[in-house]
Amino acid sequence: MASSPSVARVLLVLAAAALAVSSVSAAAGAGGSPPLAKGLSFEFYRARCPQAEAIVFAFLKDAIRKDVGLAAALLRIHFHDCFVQGCDGSVLLNKTNGVDSEKVSPPNVTLRPSAFKAINAIRALLQRACGGPVVSCADIAALAARDSVQLAGGPRYAVPLGRRDGLAPASLDTILGALPPPTSKVPVLLSFLAKIGLNADDLVALSGAHTLGIAHCGSFEERLFPKDDPTMDKFFAGHLKLTCPRLKVDNFTANDIRTPDVFDNKFYVDLLNRQGLFTSDQDLHTDAKTKPMVTRFAVDQAAFFDQFVKSMVKMGQINVLTGNQGQIRMDCSMPNAARSAGDELPWSVVETAVESLVL
Repeated sequence: MASSPSVARVLLVLAAAALAVSSVSAAAGAGGSPPLAKGLSFEFYRARCPQAEAIVFAFLKDAIRKDVGLAAALLRIHFHDCFVQGCDGSVLLNKTNGVDSEKVSPPNVTLRPSAFKAINAIRALLQRACGGPVVSCADIAALAARDSVQLAGGPRYAVPLGRRDGLAPASLDTILGALPPPTSKVPVLLSFLAKIGLNADDLVALSGAHTLGIAHCGSFEERLFPKDDPTMDKFFAGHLKLTCPRLKVDNFTANDIRTPDVFDNKFYVDLLNRQGLFTSDQDLHTDAKTKPMVTRFAVDQAAFFDQFVKSMVKMGQINVLTGNQGQIRMDCSMPNAARSAGDELPWSVVETAVESLVL
């Protein structure tokens, strides 16, 4: 199918940004990063699609400017993907071969549809720019998380690439066994993380992602009713009850009351002031094993950023598929086997993405 002038124009603009973005990535470098999983590389697409990272960044720069909440939504998708059967893009799949989508499981029902649409729009742009199915959906999710952090004010870091996409969603039992509820305390959280090779340092640093985004009342209402959690500041509790006046109210509030749309260390300042929303967050400051790092991050943003980058790179390699494992999906919401042999990429997705960009 011949490309339209609008598609060609946006791809040219995105490609022109490649040198600028790649230079930033090179400056961030891979120094101090955890060991790479076999099959991953910081330069995986250099030969086949060197403009890939620039295309992702340029798309998200415009998209997040229009919808600041998209940054947290994309970051959360990467977390929920990696924690459940590894970073294989399975959370992006719709119902497949009789297996329900991970999106409909209780921990995932609040994942934002707009974030899934953004990933598929990026996939369409990359498909066209790279001349075929080159960049996996799992890698797109990892890059989108990294760029979201940077665009919200956080650090930019090099992302190991080369993940392949899984063929099926995880089962409900697998999901519930991998994603601890927000009512969990530190010992429970550490037991979950130990199964996937993460430790207390990773727990504290990765929890800092809650400096962005929102939380629904149901995820912290047990701290307000029938009486206030004694580990919560009473004035903060009163503030929350204005939004969540009783049980089962479907309202939401910002995760971080200080700088809700900025990726910084204020989440840890919240915890020091007993203003964390979730039990799983506030207990980081209560538990003796994790309290020292919470205190350190609250006063040293650079230390938080450094550990966050290390933990994100580490998390992003959990049980990855590489080499000939899995596939490179043509559509992030379905495995290739679900597409008819003559299907082409839905170019309406590309056109929509193009129209949303300000050139």
